[in-house]
Amino acid sequence: MVLPSLLLVLTLALGAVAAAAAQLSCADAARMGVRALARGESHERARALALSAAPENAEADLVVAAETAEVTIRVEFHVGPGLSLPIRAEATAPRESEV
Repeated sequence: MVLPSLLLVLTLALGAVAAAAAQLSCADAARMGVRALARGESHERARALALSAAPENAEADLVVAAETAEVTIRVEFHVGPGLSLPIRAEATAPRESEV
């Protein structure tokens, strides 16, 4: 009885560590994408940069406003059998003026 409980706790602990790593990857990916958008690069290029740093199966939403750029990265992270966590990271940056 103790061994299955210990295995469950260990699985959940490892899943939590992996989820934290996925959150950091999403945050890095959002920052990469928003920097590209703020510099004036195309949506396609910024999305490709963001998704290259994001966890597998992540989705990227890019928004460019008059003065800011925003990137949101979302992924459904599977912690264990039947248990998944939605992970989301956003980054916003002022658009660079063209010289």
